Amino acid sequence: MIASLFDLTLCLLILAVAGAAVFGRAAFMAVVFFIVYGILIAIAWLRLGAIDVALAEAAIGAGLTGVLLLAALSRIMRNIDAPEPAPVLEGKTIATGLASLVVTALVAHAFLTLPEPRGLQSRVTANLADAGAENPVTAVLLNFRGWDTLLESIVLLAALLGVWTLARDDAWSGRAGLRHVTRPGGVLAQFGRILPPIGLLVGIYLVWAGSKQPGGAFQGGTVLAAVWIVTIMAGLMQAPRVADRALRAALVIGPVIFLALAVAGVFAGAFLVFPPAHAGWLILAVEAVLTLSIAATLAMLIFGPPEGEEKR
Repeated sequence: MIASLFDLTLCLLILAVAGAAVFGRAAFMAVVFFIVYGILIAIAWLRLGAIDVALAEAAIGAGLTGVLLLAALSRIMRNIDAPEPAPVLEGKTIATGLASLVVTALVAHAFLTLPEPRGLQSRVTANLADAGAENPVTAVLLNFRGWDTLLESIVLLAALLGVWTLARDDAWSGRAGLRHVTRPGGVLAQFGRILPPIGLLVGIYLVWAGSKQPGGAFQGGTVLAAVWIVTIMAGLMQAPRVADRALRAALVIGPVIFLALAVAGVFAGAFLVFPPAHAGWLILAVEAVLTLSIAATLAMLIFGPPEGEEKR
């Protein structure tokens, strides 16, 4: 009874917060409600037993995406002298809302009328011994369907290249994003000293434990990216220059090694196939280098293109 009441309350909160994010009268309020929405969705995934998805949603969906939206809003407002106008319901806005409702109804109808999915659980379980990972999610993402993870890492890198193209020619050799200056005794400076050591341990643990239990490269990489972001925002170190060779090596090492192992799998029978005898340590190696690349890429996406300005 208590669990059912909690689930019902959670569903109502998710709908209410989603509505507030969509229909909010100010962009900042919409971003805040979006972050809250991501946290609630992570709790919902936990209630469904999908711990890996919950970790990814909390770290990426609510955490880094929320920070990215706040940074984008800050950049927009710096370039606008007038205050943000309140949204007005015009004909196009109403038409867009109605179209969205129609699409939502069609998706809901398709979902409710689809046949019961059989899923891949039986097949994954039957082949888990040869996958090199005891965690079925890791086995699927890095072995059985490694294409998805490989392409996701490449898409992240492509997104960062798109962000860097926005840099001015005279700022290309500068450091990523704005320079952060904080008060030595301020709250952010204190967080910058306390949180990174804890986050570093948590990130490494998530990667190491990912082959046997919930965790993995994306979850660990997101935590490590957050550690780096907090350290730089606290003024304890500066963001790297976009032309730094070590940074560029960190960005590409994950996709490059993953792709190299995928091509090497051709000699074992097929593209992106790990030999069962070596699958365990190969997956761990891929997870390690992907974590480094994901952390560096996500952090650089948050910082944005080099600007050479100072933020106080």
